[in-house]
Amino acid sequence: MESSQWRQGLYLVSIAMLLMLTAACQLNVGPLKQAEHGSHTIQQESGNDSQSHTAQLPTPTAPGDKSSTSTYPSAESANQHDQQLKLLAVGDIMMHSPQFPAYYNRKTGGYSFNSYFDLVKPYITQADLAWANLETPLLGGEREYTGYPRFNAPAELADALRYAGFDIVTNANNHSLDRSERGVLKTLEVLKQRQFITKGTFASKWESEQPTVIEKNGIKLGILAYTYGTNGISLPKDKPYMVALIDEDKIIKDIRLARQAGADVIAIALHFGNEYEPDPNQQQIKLARKLVAAGADIILGSHPHVLQPYERVTVHAADGHKRDGIIMYSMGNFVSNQRGEGKDIGVMLQLTIKKRGADGTIQILDTEVHPTWVYRAGTKSKRTYKIVPLKAVAYEKQTSTWSKKQRDDMKRMLNSAMKHLRSRPHTAVVKALT
Repeated sequence: MESSQWRQGLYLVSIAMLLMLTAACQLNVGPLKQAEHGSHTIQQESGNDSQSHTAQLPTPTAPGDKSSTSTYPSAESANQHDQQLKLLAVGDIMMHSPQFPAYYNRKTGGYSFNSYFDLVKPYITQADLAWANLETPLLGGEREYTGYPRFNAPAELADALRYAGFDIVTNANNHSLDRSERGVLKTLEVLKQRQFITKGTFASKWESEQPTVIEKNGIKLGILAYTYGTNGISLPKDKPYMVALIDEDKIIKDIRLARQAGADVIAIALHFGNEYEPDPNQQQIKLARKLVAAGADIILGSHPHVLQPYERVTVHAADGHKRDGIIMYSMGNFVSNQRGEGKDIGVMLQLTIKKRGADGTIQILDTEVHPTWVYRAGTKSKRTYKIVPLKAVAYEKQTSTWSKKQRDDMKRMLNSAMKHLRSRPHTAVVKALT
């Protein structure tokens, strides 16, 4: 009886040990299976495994694919966020003879024009990219700098533009050749030394043929610039590329080259129109709209030295696709010595550009216009200049800086400028060029 009980106990102990051993084996096998699935997942994402071993794991959802209920974003969809870029542009930066004397430092022998921009600097620096049209050569090296009719300013003007917060300086205009070939080359040298992005004049044929595309906030901006002429001063015979002249076919070709170089949005500075005319002529309207139809998104006009209105243009493609462009026919003078009849009024144009992460399409969300006024004080060698943001100053809390009459004058200038800038029809419609 005792022997039988002993054998039965031994049998039960053996069964228990067998069960424990089986459980231990199961504990070791589980992790091995998980590692196997994980290694195949990595191989599949890298494209090195032709078999599918991920059926038990969540399948990443492709952009726009609603067939999967997975909540795990792929690397591609994780980068599908919308991007935004704030672009600010201003009109002509001019330097007439009376603008120099008060800013000369006899001790250092140099100039400082930074104070021109003190009041507008906050607007300029808050933009992601800020763009100015420089309408004077920076040849330097002369005892006296000159204004109209053949301009020449010192390199310190470029320092002031950098201080103000500008990133892009275009200089295709009718004064590009005021100091001949030397002036063009020296101006480019000065601007490039200060890390400006330039367009409109070129030091070589190769440079003139390269598309200029810059990326900011995930948006690639293509930059182009052209002028109607150079005041009758001929381009060097062996360097016809030195200043970009308006040629409709050439500009359309350049737009396409910028697209091929990856530009999401294309902005063109056009120095065109009639001086001192408050409205664009038919040639301006026809050219600007055609360039938008050909693929440009933004036209930045200059040369009239007074404000001209802006308009939004809707482009209809043959496939039904629509997109909008903005044309600012003239941004007026940002700084100069010119006075009266609107010649001392300019504008800061601010555009908010959106790139949709889902499909890469571009939208111009907001168009803001901030009129400016060139305030001038003093006489002769003591004359000083300030670029005034009209709305901010006219309606700020009372200070001792400006009199009530000055504020009232600013309000009138502001209201007149805003009314004029918005005087064109809200939207024009054109067909896309193929």
